[in-house]
Amino acid sequence: MARQVPPRPHPGDDPAYAALKARIIARTGHHYYIDKDELLIERLRRRFRATAVADCAAYSVLLADRSRGEAEWACLEAEITVGETFFFRYAEQFQALRQTILPALIAAHSLDRTLRIWSAGCSTGAEPYSLAILVREALGDALPDWRIAILGTDISVEALATARAAEYGRWALRTMPPEDRLRYFTRLPPAPGIRREGGYALRPEFRALVRFERGNLLSLIEPKTPPGEGYDLILCRNVLIYFEAETVAAVVRGLGRRLRPDGWLLLGHAEPNPTFSGFLDPVSLPGTVAYRRLADAVPPAPRPVPPPAEPEPRPRPVEEPRVALETVVATLAQPRPPAMEVAERSSVEIVAADPDAPAGDLARIRALADAGETGAAWRVLRGALAHDPTDPALRFYEGLLARTLGRDDEAERALRAALYLDRGFVMAHYHLGLLLIGLDRPVEAARALDNAIALSQALGPNTLLLEGDGAAACEIAAGATAARAGLGPERGPDSGIGSP
Repeated sequence: MARQVPPRPHPGDDPAYAALKARIIARTGHHYYIDKDELLIERLRRRFRATAVADCAAYSVLLADRSRGEAEWACLEAEITVGETFFFRYAEQFQALRQTILPALIAAHSLDRTLRIWSAGCSTGAEPYSLAILVREALGDALPDWRIAILGTDISVEALATARAAEYGRWALRTMPPEDRLRYFTRLPPAPGIRREGGYALRPEFRALVRFERGNLLSLIEPKTPPGEGYDLILCRNVLIYFEAETVAAVVRGLGRRLRPDGWLLLGHAEPNPTFSGFLDPVSLPGTVAYRRLADAVPPAPRPVPPPAEPEPRPRPVEEPRVALETVVATLAQPRPPAMEVAERSSVEIVAADPDAPAGDLARIRALADAGETGAAWRVLRGALAHDPTDPALRFYEGLLARTLGRDDEAERALRAALYLDRGFVMAHYHLGLLLIGLDRPVEAARALDNAIALSQALGPNTLLLEGDGAAACEIAAGATAARAGLGPERGPDSGIGSP
Protein backbone atom coordinates (compact mmCIF):
# COMPACT_ATOMS: atom_id res chain seq x y z
CA MET A 1 0.00 0.00 0.00
CA ALA A 2 1.31 3.45 -0.89
CA ARG A 3 2.41 5.45 2.12
CA GLN A 4 0.17 8.28 3.25
CA VAL A 5 1.52 11.79 2.85
CA PRO A 6 0.11 15.02 4.25
CA PRO A 7 -1.63 17.28 1.74
CA ARG A 8 0.56 19.95 0.20
CA PRO A 9 -0.14 23.54 1.21
CA HIS A 10 -1.87 25.55 -1.46
CA PRO A 11 0.36 28.20 -3.10
CA GLY A 12 -2.12 30.88 -2.07
CA ASP A 13 -1.38 30.10 1.58
CA ASP A 14 1.94 31.96 1.25
CA PRO A 15 1.08 35.68 1.15
CA ALA A 16 4.24 36.51 -0.83
CA TYR A 17 3.64 33.91 -3.54
CA ALA A 18 1.48 36.01 -5.88
CA ALA A 19 4.02 38.85 -6.05
CA LEU A 20 6.89 36.39 -6.59
CA LYS A 21 5.00 34.63 -9.37
CA ALA A 22 4.25 37.95 -11.11
CA ARG A 23 7.90 38.91 -10.86
CA ILE A 24 9.06 35.61 -12.36
CA ILE A 25 6.65 35.86 -15.29
CA ALA A 26 7.61 39.49 -15.94
CA ARG A 27 11.31 38.65 -16.04
CA THR A 28 11.19 35.39 -17.99
CA GLY A 29 8.05 35.87 -20.08
CA HIS A 30 6.90 32.42 -18.93
CA HIS A 31 3.18 33.13 -19.14
CA TYR A 32 2.93 29.33 -19.26
CA TYR A 33 2.76 29.33 -15.45
CA ILE A 34 -0.15 31.77 -15.17
CA ASP A 35 -2.54 28.87 -14.46
CA LYS A 36 -0.02 26.26 -13.25
CA ASP A 37 0.52 27.22 -9.63
CA GLU A 38 1.10 23.70 -8.35
CA LEU A 39 3.85 23.11 -10.90
CA LEU A 40 5.52 26.44 -10.26
CA ILE A 41 5.44 26.15 -6.47
CA GLU A 42 6.91 22.63 -6.64
CA ARG A 43 9.84 23.97 -8.62
CA LEU A 44 10.20 26.95 -6.32
CA ARG A 45 10.39 24.60 -3.34
CA ARG A 46 13.38 22.89 -4.92
CA ARG A 47 15.16 26.23 -4.98
CA PHE A 48 14.02 26.93 -1.40
CA ARG A 49 15.69 23.70 -0.28
CA ALA A 50 18.82 24.35 -2.33
CA THR A 51 19.24 27.87 -0.93
CA ALA A 52 17.99 27.14 2.60
CA VAL A 53 15.26 29.79 2.52
CA ALA A 54 11.95 29.34 4.30
CA ASP A 55 9.33 30.89 2.06
CA CYS A 56 8.49 33.12 -0.89
CA ALA A 57 9.28 36.33 0.96
CA ALA A 58 12.78 35.16 1.89
CA TYR A 59 13.36 33.90 -1.65
CA SER A 60 12.31 37.27 -3.09
CA VAL A 61 14.93 38.93 -0.89
CA LEU A 62 17.55 36.51 -2.22
CA LEU A 63 16.64 37.30 -5.84
CA ALA A 64 17.03 41.00 -5.12
CA ASP A 65 20.43 40.57 -3.45
CA ARG A 66 23.12 42.41 -5.42
CA SER A 67 25.82 39.81 -4.88
CA ARG A 68 23.82 36.59 -5.19
CA GLY A 69 20.61 37.51 -7.00
CA GLU A 70 21.70 37.10 -10.62
CA ALA A 71 23.25 33.68 -9.96
CA GLU A 72 20.04 32.54 -8.29
CA TRP A 73 17.93 33.89 -11.15
CA ALA A 74 19.98 31.70 -13.49
CA CYS A 75 19.30 28.66 -11.30
CA LEU A 76 15.60 29.47 -11.08
CA GLU A 77 15.29 29.99 -14.84
CA ALA A 78 16.88 26.59 -15.39
CA GLU A 79 14.45 25.04 -12.91
CA ILE A 80 11.26 26.46 -14.38
CA THR A 81 12.18 25.89 -18.03
CA VAL A 82 11.08 22.45 -19.21
CA GLY A 83 14.18 20.96 -20.82
CA GLU A 84 12.39 18.30 -22.85
CA THR A 85 14.35 17.67 -26.01
CA PHE A 86 15.67 14.81 -28.09
CA PHE A 87 17.54 14.31 -31.33
CA PHE A 88 15.69 14.77 -34.62
CA ARG A 89 12.49 15.80 -32.88
CA TYR A 90 9.66 16.32 -35.39
CA ALA A 91 10.73 13.99 -38.18
CA GLU A 92 8.66 15.81 -40.81
CA GLN A 93 10.52 19.07 -40.23
CA PHE A 94 13.86 17.32 -40.50
CA GLN A 95 12.66 15.70 -43.71
CA ALA A 96 11.82 19.19 -45.02
CA LEU A 97 15.30 20.32 -44.02
CA ARG A 98 16.90 17.41 -45.84
CA GLN A 99 14.80 17.54 -49.00
CA THR A 100 14.04 21.24 -49.49
CA ILE A 101 15.49 23.81 -47.12
CA LEU A 102 19.17 22.80 -46.89
CA PRO A 103 19.50 22.03 -50.63
CA ALA A 104 17.99 25.46 -51.38
CA LEU A 105 20.37 27.22 -48.99
CA ILE A 106 23.40 25.34 -50.31
CA ALA A 107 22.47 26.33 -53.87
CA ALA A 108 21.87 29.97 -52.85
CA HIS A 109 25.28 30.19 -51.15
CA SER A 110 27.32 28.24 -53.68
CA LEU A 111 29.54 31.30 -54.27
CA ASP A 112 30.17 32.64 -50.75
CA ARG A 113 29.96 29.13 -49.21
CA THR A 114 28.70 30.27 -45.84
CA LEU A 115 25.77 29.08 -43.74
CA ARG A 116 24.62 30.72 -40.51
CA ILE A 117 22.08 28.77 -38.45
CA TRP A 118 20.49 29.67 -35.11
CA SER A 119 18.73 27.27 -32.75
CA ALA A 120 16.85 29.65 -30.44
CA GLY A 121 15.85 28.02 -27.15
CA CYS A 122 18.15 25.05 -27.76
CA SER A 123 17.85 23.54 -24.26
CA THR A 124 20.48 20.81 -23.84
CA GLY A 125 21.65 20.94 -27.44
CA ALA A 126 19.90 18.09 -29.23
CA GLU A 127 18.42 20.43 -31.86
CA PRO A 128 21.59 22.30 -32.97
CA TYR A 129 23.56 19.06 -32.94
CA SER A 130 20.86 17.39 -35.07
CA LEU A 131 21.28 20.29 -37.50
CA ALA A 132 25.05 19.79 -37.48
CA ILE A 133 24.56 16.16 -38.45
CA LEU A 134 22.25 17.16 -41.30
CA VAL A 135 24.57 19.88 -42.60
CA ARG A 136 27.60 17.62 -42.53
CA GLU A 137 25.76 14.90 -44.41
CA ALA A 138 24.29 17.38 -46.93
CA LEU A 139 27.70 18.88 -47.81
CA GLY A 140 29.68 15.65 -47.67
CA ASP A 141 33.21 16.02 -49.02
CA ALA A 142 32.62 19.71 -49.78
CA LEU A 143 32.32 20.58 -46.07
CA PRO A 144 35.95 21.81 -45.65
CA ASP A 145 35.29 24.46 -48.33
CA TRP A 146 32.38 25.96 -46.38
CA ARG A 147 32.19 28.22 -43.34
CA ILE A 148 29.45 26.78 -41.14
CA ALA A 149 28.26 28.57 -38.02
CA ILE A 150 25.55 26.93 -35.93
CA LEU A 151 24.59 28.84 -32.79
CA GLY A 152 22.51 27.45 -29.93
CA THR A 153 21.10 29.85 -27.34
CA ASP A 154 19.08 29.25 -24.20
CA ILE A 155 18.18 31.09 -21.03
CA SER A 156 19.32 28.18 -18.84
CA VAL A 157 23.00 28.12 -17.87
CA GLU A 158 22.58 24.54 -16.67
CA ALA A 159 21.11 23.39 -19.98
CA LEU A 160 23.93 25.06 -21.90
CA ALA A 161 26.53 23.28 -19.76
CA THR A 162 24.94 19.97 -20.72
CA ALA A 163 24.87 21.05 -24.37
CA ARG A 164 28.58 21.92 -24.40
CA ALA A 165 29.45 18.56 -22.84
CA ALA A 166 27.54 16.83 -25.68
CA GLU A 167 26.94 13.70 -23.60
CA TYR A 168 23.46 12.21 -23.52
CA GLY A 169 21.58 9.31 -22.03
CA ARG A 170 19.30 6.99 -23.94
CA TRP A 171 16.32 9.23 -23.17
CA ALA A 172 17.56 11.96 -25.53
CA LEU A 173 18.20 9.35 -28.25
CA ARG A 174 14.99 7.42 -27.68
CA THR A 175 13.62 7.78 -31.23
CA MET A 176 16.95 7.12 -32.96
CA PRO A 177 17.56 3.72 -34.55
CA PRO A 178 20.56 1.86 -33.11
CA GLU A 179 22.61 2.12 -36.32
CA ASP A 180 22.34 5.92 -36.24
CA ARG A 181 23.54 5.98 -32.64
CA LEU A 182 26.69 4.20 -33.75
CA ARG A 183 27.20 6.63 -36.65
CA TYR A 184 26.84 9.82 -34.64
CA PHE A 185 27.91 8.85 -31.11
CA THR A 186 30.47 6.88 -29.17
CA ARG A 187 29.31 4.76 -26.25
CA LEU A 188 30.24 5.97 -22.78
CA PRO A 189 30.83 3.49 -19.96
CA PRO A 190 28.74 3.69 -16.80
CA ALA A 191 29.98 6.30 -14.32
CA PRO A 192 28.86 7.79 -10.99
CA GLY A 193 26.04 10.30 -11.16
CA ILE A 194 23.39 10.55 -13.83
CA ARG A 195 25.33 8.34 -16.23
CA ARG A 196 25.27 5.25 -14.03
CA GLU A 197 23.42 3.52 -16.86
CA GLY A 198 26.01 4.67 -19.40
CA GLY A 199 25.49 7.20 -22.14
CA TYR A 200 26.53 8.50 -25.55
CA ALA A 201 29.01 11.21 -26.55
CA LEU A 202 28.46 13.04 -29.83
CA ARG A 203 31.37 12.56 -32.20
CA PRO A 204 33.80 15.52 -32.46
CA GLU A 205 33.14 16.19 -36.14
CA PHE A 206 29.56 17.18 -35.30
CA ARG A 207 30.37 19.04 -32.08
CA ALA A 208 32.87 21.24 -33.90
CA LEU A 209 30.14 22.90 -35.97
CA VAL A 210 28.15 24.23 -32.98
CA ARG A 211 28.76 26.90 -30.35
CA PHE A 212 26.50 27.95 -27.49
CA GLU A 213 25.64 31.25 -25.82
CA ARG A 214 23.20 32.30 -23.14
CA GLY A 215 20.31 34.34 -24.48
CA ASN A 216 16.78 35.41 -23.58
CA LEU A 217 14.27 35.55 -26.43
CA LEU A 218 12.60 38.53 -24.79
CA SER A 219 15.58 40.61 -25.93
CA LEU A 220 14.22 40.27 -29.46
CA ILE A 221 11.31 42.56 -28.65
CA GLU A 222 13.32 45.37 -27.12
CA PRO A 223 13.06 48.22 -29.64
CA LYS A 224 16.63 49.47 -29.13
CA THR A 225 18.19 46.07 -29.80
CA PRO A 226 19.91 46.05 -33.22
CA PRO A 227 19.13 43.05 -35.40
CA GLY A 228 22.77 41.96 -35.66
CA GLU A 229 24.09 39.68 -38.39
CA GLY A 230 21.42 37.66 -40.15
CA TYR A 231 20.86 33.94 -40.30
CA ASP A 232 20.05 31.64 -43.20
CA LEU A 233 18.02 29.30 -40.99
CA ILE A 234 16.42 29.87 -37.58
CA LEU A 235 14.68 27.22 -35.51
CA CYS A 236 12.59 28.31 -32.53
CA ARG A 237 10.51 25.30 -31.57
CA ASN A 238 8.53 24.54 -28.42
CA VAL A 239 9.69 27.73 -26.74
CA LEU A 240 6.87 30.09 -27.66
CA ILE A 241 4.40 27.97 -25.70
CA TYR A 242 5.66 29.71 -22.57
CA PHE A 243 4.65 33.19 -23.75
CA GLU A 244 1.35 35.00 -24.07
CA ALA A 245 0.05 35.76 -27.58
CA GLU A 246 1.26 39.37 -27.76
CA THR A 247 4.77 38.37 -26.70
CA VAL A 248 4.81 35.47 -29.17
CA ALA A 249 3.99 37.78 -32.09
CA ALA A 250 6.70 40.23 -31.03
CA VAL A 251 9.31 37.46 -30.64
CA VAL A 252 8.48 35.95 -34.05
CA ARG A 253 8.66 39.40 -35.63
CA GLY A 254 12.12 39.81 -34.09
CA LEU A 255 13.18 36.41 -35.44
CA GLY A 256 11.97 37.42 -38.91
CA ARG A 257 14.11 40.58 -38.78
CA ARG A 258 17.16 38.39 -38.25
CA LEU A 259 16.63 36.30 -41.36
CA ARG A 260 18.98 36.86 -44.27
CA PRO A 261 17.55 37.15 -47.77
CA ASP A 262 16.39 33.66 -48.80
CA GLY A 263 16.41 32.63 -45.12
CA TRP A 264 14.00 30.19 -43.47
CA LEU A 265 12.28 30.06 -40.07
CA LEU A 266 10.86 26.90 -38.48
CA LEU A 267 8.56 26.94 -35.44
CA GLY A 268 7.05 24.11 -33.42
CA HIS A 269 3.96 22.40 -34.82
CA ALA A 270 1.65 23.98 -32.24
CA GLU A 271 3.08 27.48 -32.56
CA PRO A 272 2.17 28.93 -36.01
CA ASN A 273 -0.38 31.75 -35.88
CA PRO A 274 -2.34 33.50 -38.67
CA THR A 275 -1.07 36.87 -37.42
CA PHE A 276 2.45 35.95 -38.54
CA SER A 277 1.38 36.43 -42.17
CA GLY A 278 1.48 40.19 -41.56
CA PHE A 279 5.28 40.12 -41.51
CA LEU A 280 6.27 36.63 -42.75
CA ASP A 281 5.17 34.40 -45.60
CA PRO A 282 4.21 30.81 -44.71
CA VAL A 283 5.47 28.16 -47.12
CA SER A 284 3.70 24.79 -47.10
CA LEU A 285 6.08 21.85 -47.22
CA PRO A 286 5.19 18.17 -46.84
CA GLY A 287 4.12 17.68 -43.23
CA THR A 288 5.04 21.16 -41.97
CA VAL A 289 5.00 24.92 -42.53
CA ALA A 290 8.10 27.10 -42.82
CA TYR A 291 8.33 30.89 -42.86
CA ARG A 292 10.31 33.29 -45.03
CA ARG A 293 10.62 37.02 -45.39
CA LEU A 294 7.74 38.45 -47.37
CA ALA A 295 9.87 39.09 -50.46
CA ASP A 296 11.48 35.63 -50.45
CA ALA A 297 8.56 33.25 -50.20
CA VAL A 298 8.72 31.46 -53.55
CA PRO A 299 9.25 27.82 -52.59
CA PRO A 300 12.20 26.19 -54.36
CA ALA A 301 11.87 22.87 -56.10
CA PRO A 302 12.58 20.06 -53.62
CA ARG A 303 15.45 17.69 -54.19
CA PRO A 304 14.28 14.91 -56.53
CA VAL A 305 13.45 11.71 -54.71
CA PRO A 306 12.58 8.30 -56.15
CA PRO A 307 8.86 7.71 -56.57
CA PRO A 308 7.39 5.79 -53.64
CA ALA A 309 6.85 2.11 -54.03
CA GLU A 310 3.32 0.87 -54.52
CA PRO A 311 1.84 0.79 -51.01
CA GLU A 312 1.12 -2.58 -49.57
CA PRO A 313 -2.42 -3.33 -48.45
CA ARG A 314 -3.01 -2.04 -44.96
CA PRO A 315 -2.68 -4.91 -42.48
CA ARG A 316 -5.85 -6.09 -40.87
CA PRO A 317 -6.05 -6.62 -37.14
CA VAL A 318 -5.55 -10.19 -36.05
CA GLU A 319 -7.19 -11.84 -33.13
CA GLU A 320 -5.08 -12.13 -30.01
CA PRO A 321 -5.35 -14.92 -27.46
CA ARG A 322 -8.04 -14.21 -24.89
CA VAL A 323 -6.67 -13.82 -21.38
CA ALA A 324 -8.78 -12.99 -18.36
CA LEU A 325 -8.39 -9.38 -17.27
CA GLU A 326 -7.86 -10.56 -13.69
CA THR A 327 -4.82 -12.52 -14.86
CA VAL A 328 -3.34 -9.49 -16.60
CA VAL A 329 -3.91 -7.27 -13.57
CA ALA A 330 -2.36 -9.82 -11.24
CA THR A 331 0.67 -10.25 -13.50
CA LEU A 332 1.23 -6.52 -13.93
CA ALA A 333 0.81 -5.86 -10.23
CA GLN A 334 3.47 -8.36 -9.17
CA PRO A 335 6.42 -6.68 -7.43
CA ARG A 336 9.62 -6.47 -9.43
CA PRO A 337 13.25 -6.31 -8.34
CA PRO A 338 14.24 -2.75 -7.40
CA ALA A 339 15.90 -0.88 -10.25
CA MET A 340 17.29 2.03 -8.31
CA GLU A 341 20.74 0.58 -7.80
CA VAL A 342 21.50 1.91 -11.29
CA ALA A 343 20.47 5.51 -10.72
CA GLU A 344 21.55 8.16 -8.26
CA ARG A 345 19.32 9.48 -5.52
CA SER A 346 17.61 12.71 -6.51
CA SER A 347 17.28 15.83 -4.40
CA VAL A 348 13.67 16.12 -5.55
CA GLU A 349 11.10 15.22 -2.92
CA ILE A 350 9.21 12.13 -4.01
CA VAL A 351 5.73 11.54 -2.67
CA ALA A 352 3.18 8.79 -3.17
CA ALA A 353 1.03 8.98 -6.26
CA ASP A 354 -1.94 11.31 -5.96
CA PRO A 355 -4.96 9.08 -6.61
CA ASP A 356 -6.94 12.02 -7.95
CA ALA A 357 -4.35 13.20 -10.49
CA PRO A 358 -2.87 10.47 -12.72
CA ALA A 359 -2.14 13.07 -15.39
CA GLY A 360 -0.03 14.90 -12.81
CA ASP A 361 2.03 11.76 -12.27
CA LEU A 362 2.73 11.48 -15.99
CA ALA A 363 3.75 15.14 -16.16
CA ARG A 364 6.16 14.69 -13.24
CA ILE A 365 7.61 11.51 -14.72
CA ARG A 366 8.24 13.25 -18.04
CA ALA A 367 9.69 16.37 -16.42
CA LEU A 368 12.07 14.38 -14.20
CA ALA A 369 13.23 12.16 -17.05
CA ASP A 370 13.74 15.16 -19.32
CA ALA A 371 15.87 16.78 -16.61
CA GLY A 372 18.10 13.69 -16.46
CA GLU A 373 16.74 12.59 -13.09
CA THR A 374 16.02 9.06 -14.21
CA GLY A 375 16.04 7.61 -10.72
CA ALA A 376 13.49 10.11 -9.42
CA ALA A 377 11.29 9.52 -12.47
CA TRP A 378 11.42 5.79 -11.81
CA ARG A 379 10.34 6.21 -8.20
CA VAL A 380 7.37 8.36 -9.15
CA LEU A 381 6.47 5.80 -11.83
CA ARG A 382 6.56 2.89 -9.39
CA GLY A 383 4.28 4.76 -7.01
CA ALA A 384 1.82 5.53 -9.81
CA LEU A 385 1.83 1.92 -11.01
CA ALA A 386 1.15 0.68 -7.49
CA HIS A 387 -2.07 2.68 -7.64
CA ASP A 388 -3.03 1.77 -11.23
CA PRO A 389 -1.09 -1.14 -12.78
CA THR A 390 -3.33 -1.23 -15.88
CA ASP A 391 -2.72 2.31 -17.15
CA PRO A 392 -1.15 1.86 -20.62
CA ALA A 393 0.57 5.26 -20.52
CA LEU A 394 2.31 4.39 -17.26
CA ARG A 395 3.39 1.02 -18.69
CA PHE A 396 4.70 2.87 -21.75
CA TYR A 397 6.88 5.13 -19.61
CA GLU A 398 7.98 2.12 -17.60
CA GLY A 399 9.29 0.71 -20.87
CA LEU A 400 11.06 3.92 -21.89
CA LEU A 401 12.66 4.42 -18.49
CA ALA A 402 13.67 0.77 -18.14
CA ARG A 403 15.36 1.01 -21.53
CA THR A 404 17.12 4.20 -20.47
CA LEU A 405 18.38 2.35 -17.40
CA GLY A 406 19.71 -0.49 -19.56
CA ARG A 407 17.07 -2.99 -18.41
CA ASP A 408 16.03 -4.18 -21.86
CA ASP A 409 14.12 -7.28 -20.73
CA GLU A 410 12.03 -5.21 -18.37
CA ALA A 411 11.52 -2.57 -21.06
CA GLU A 412 10.18 -5.19 -23.47
CA ARG A 413 7.78 -6.59 -20.87
CA ALA A 414 6.45 -3.11 -20.08
CA LEU A 415 5.95 -2.09 -23.71
CA ARG A 416 4.16 -5.36 -24.46
CA ALA A 417 1.96 -4.76 -21.40
CA ALA A 418 1.09 -1.30 -22.74
CA LEU A 419 0.12 -2.86 -26.06
CA TYR A 420 -1.96 -5.56 -24.40
CA LEU A 421 -3.87 -2.83 -22.61
CA ASP A 422 -4.15 -0.65 -25.74
CA ARG A 423 -3.54 -2.35 -29.08
CA GLY A 424 -3.76 0.98 -30.90
CA PHE A 425 -0.94 2.64 -28.90
CA VAL A 426 1.19 3.81 -31.83
CA MET A 427 4.17 5.02 -29.81
CA ALA A 428 4.38 1.74 -27.90
CA HIS A 429 4.54 -0.19 -31.19
CA TYR A 430 7.19 2.23 -32.46
CA HIS A 431 9.45 2.08 -29.41
CA LEU A 432 9.06 -1.67 -29.14
CA GLY A 433 10.28 -1.90 -32.74
CA LEU A 434 13.35 0.24 -31.98
CA LEU A 435 14.07 -1.83 -28.88
CA LEU A 436 13.85 -5.09 -30.83
CA ILE A 437 16.20 -3.71 -33.50
CA GLY A 438 18.73 -3.10 -30.74
CA LEU A 439 18.19 -6.65 -29.46
CA ASP A 440 18.89 -8.02 -32.95
CA ARG A 441 15.44 -9.52 -33.43
CA PRO A 442 14.62 -8.16 -36.90
CA VAL A 443 11.46 -10.17 -37.63
CA GLU A 444 9.74 -9.07 -34.44
CA ALA A 445 11.05 -5.52 -34.88
CA ALA A 446 9.64 -5.37 -38.41
CA ARG A 447 6.26 -6.47 -37.19
CA ALA A 448 6.16 -3.84 -34.44
CA LEU A 449 7.17 -1.12 -36.90
CA ASP A 450 4.63 -2.34 -39.47
CA ASN A 451 1.97 -1.95 -36.80
CA ALA A 452 3.16 1.58 -36.01
CA ILE A 453 3.09 2.49 -39.71
CA ALA A 454 -0.36 1.04 -40.33
CA LEU A 455 -1.91 2.66 -37.27
CA SER A 456 -0.30 6.03 -38.02
CA GLN A 457 -1.45 6.00 -41.63
CA ALA A 458 -4.99 5.24 -40.54
CA LEU A 459 -5.06 8.57 -38.71
CA GLY A 460 -5.07 12.06 -40.11
CA PRO A 461 -1.49 13.05 -40.93
CA ASN A 462 -1.49 15.93 -38.45
CA THR A 463 -3.07 13.96 -35.62
CA LEU A 464 -0.97 14.34 -32.48
CA LEU A 465 -0.19 10.95 -31.01
CA LEU A 466 -0.71 9.86 -27.42
CA GLU A 467 2.60 10.23 -25.55
CA GLY A 468 4.29 11.21 -28.81
CA ASP A 469 6.20 14.24 -27.45
CA GLY A 470 4.20 16.47 -29.80
CA ALA A 471 4.80 14.25 -32.82
CA ALA A 472 2.10 13.94 -35.46
CA ALA A 473 1.01 10.66 -37.04
CA CYS A 474 2.79 11.49 -40.31
CA GLU A 475 6.09 12.00 -38.46
CA ILE A 476 5.97 8.66 -36.69
CA ALA A 477 4.90 6.93 -39.89
CA ALA A 478 7.96 8.43 -41.60
CA GLY A 479 10.28 7.51 -38.73
CA ALA A 480 8.95 3.96 -38.50
CA THR A 481 9.20 3.55 -42.28
CA ALA A 482 12.84 4.66 -42.23
CA ALA A 483 13.67 2.26 -39.39
CA ARG A 484 11.73 -0.53 -41.11
CA ALA A 485 13.62 -0.03 -44.38
CA GLY A 486 16.85 -1.15 -42.76
CA LEU A 487 15.36 -4.51 -41.79
CA GLY A 488 14.78 -5.83 -45.29
CA PRO A 489 11.62 -7.49 -46.61
CA GLU A 490 11.37 -10.20 -43.98
CA ARG A 491 8.05 -10.34 -42.18
CA GLY A 492 6.65 -12.55 -39.50
CA PRO A 493 4.09 -15.23 -40.28
CA ASP A 494 1.26 -12.86 -39.32
CA SER A 495 1.67 -9.25 -40.32
CA GLY A 496 -1.56 -7.85 -38.97
CA ILE A 497 -1.86 -5.37 -36.16
CA GLY A 498 -1.61 -7.14 -32.89
CA SER A 499 0.92 -8.28 -30.35
CA PRO A 500 4.33 -8.17 -32.13
